[in-house]
Amino acid sequence: QAQLAESGGGSVQAGGSLRLSCAASASTNTYSMAWFRQAPGQEREGVACVIGFGRSAYYADSVQGRFTISQDKDNNTLYLQMNSLKPEDTATYSCGAGRHGLCGGTSKYWAGRVDTWGQGTQVTVSS
Repeated sequence: QAQLAESGGGSVQAGGSLRLSCAASASTNTYSMAWFRQAPGQEREGVACVIGFGRSAYYADSVQGRFTISQDKDNNTLYLQMNSLKPEDTATYSCGAGRHGLCGGTSKYWAGRVDTWGQGTQVTVSS
């Protein structure tokens, strides 16, 4: 059964870095995957999406230039390298695997195409 599990969250000072991991089960379709975040009381938003194990990558404007999404096909793991973290990056970060065309359009459309969600990992950035 498709399954995703995030790890790597934590607490850092503004300007610091974190690397999140998302381990996918063998049955998960991982051709297109994305990272999302959700702050308390807020809607989930897409932050990064990747197609074809790095063939193409897309980012929300708020994280462009600071975050990098990547995949390791050999170990079925999705990564999100987060640099220059800001307090507004504080959220629960989740990974998702979705259907064909997951990364199409702007990031606001990504969540609606996700078939499998991870449980999330907390990222807290202090000033």
